[in-house]
Amino acid sequence: MRERKTELRIFTIAQWEKEQRYLRKRHREGWKFVRVAMPGIYHFEKCVPEDVVYQLDYNQEGLEQKEEYVQMFQDCGWEYMQDFGGYSYFRKPVSEMKGEEEIFCDDESRRDMMRRVFAGRYVPVIIVLFLLILPNIFSQLQNPGTEGYMPLILFLILFLIYGWALASFGYQYWKLGRRQEK
Repeated sequence: MRERKTELRIFTIAQWEKEQRYLRKRHREGWKFVRVAMPGIYHFEKCVPEDVVYQLDYNQEGLEQKEEYVQMFQDCGWEYMQDFGGYSYFRKPVSEMKGEEEIFCDDESRRDMMRRVFAGRYVPVIIVLFLLILPNIFSQLQNPGTEGYMPLILFLILFLIYGWALASFGYQYWKLGRRQEK
């Protein structure tokens, strides 16, 4: 029987909660998360099935003082796994928890993390969208050039991808705000 496996699974930057649930589910099924390499490539090892909570934190400032940052979570019983794509991965067995524990104590903390994600990841996306993609779309519409409509189609596809990413993030942020209001 295989002792290791690799799975392809894509999550957007704003889908960290969905990614946490995915890792927890795999651990309950007897596959312990080892690392993520390249976007969407998850590595697992066979283990005894156990309920383990996985938490992700996006905190670029914390990475500047990495030792203290990781130690703060370890002092609370969280095992540090790795950093990838701006996120730090932590886990903790449910059997070691006192009730329901999360690295974020409330929805306002989660919204703060989303603000950090927005500043670190989505501001560059917006810049690329407005300074590169949209001007090229308008330019191609006015003068298709010798390449025909292929560049226009490419830029329209990029526009849709970037637009979807921004809309997805906005929706997640709005949902979290609504949860906080209740």
